[in-house]
Amino acid sequence: MKKTIMITGGSKGLGKSLALGFAKQQHRVAICARGENDLKAVEEQIETLGAEVVATKADMSDAADVEKFVSIVEDRFGSVDVLINNASIFGPGPRQLLDYTDESFSNVLKVNLMNPFLVTKRVLPGMIANRSGSVINLTSEAGRTGFAEWGAYGISKFAIEGMAETWAAEVAEYNIRINMVDPGEIDTAMHDRAVPDCDYDLAQPEERLDVFFYLASDQSSKHNGERFEAATFVNEAGVSNE
Repeated sequence: MKKTIMITGGSKGLGKSLALGFAKQQHRVAICARGENDLKAVEEQIETLGAEVVATKADMSDAADVEKFVSIVEDRFGSVDVLINNASIFGPGPRQLLDYTDESFSNVLKVNLMNPFLVTKRVLPGMIANRSGSVINLTSEAGRTGFAEWGAYGISKFAIEGMAETWAAEVAEYNIRINMVDPGEIDTAMHDRAVPDCDYDLAQPEERLDVFFYLASDQSSKHNGERFEAATFVNEAGVSNE
């Protein structure tokens, strides 16, 4: 069944791979990002695949931009069926917390926490009205284990996991599920920043999509408030995107 898939931070890295992956399945895709050139390039790729797309330059940590983006998507496609809160920043690291400025620490938390909070809050009323929906929040191993020099990014992921579990409990009665995915270490610009001297092989983002396809599908209706590891998903869940 064709669905409307909203992906924040959809212009590069995992977000781009997700957008193209869902477009190949002919879902309706809505993406946003702060960089217009990369966003436009992904929009054109999605159109080439024959899928419907909305691509809007926007900062999802800004409530006005959230309202603009979601309103455009709702006007074009109707309600949002699946929201993937992918957009985040690593911040000024690798850096010890002692060396963070107050401003830089606050900015990472603002972008990484207000972003999924604001977008989820704006999208949920439509899902509640439909009594259906899936929200997928991106997390990290740094969201349950504190790593030196991963600073505000790791702390923000701890908070993301708590927020996801809280919201999952609050919306379960409406047949809405809110889950988390740790994509593992993948070859992205963010990983380059977090691990600048990486000397081992990394997975490509497109290798870690099956868990997102599953959580977007009706097959995952029994899962709510859970945390999935993308790297081991097929072995653990026994399903694939076939």
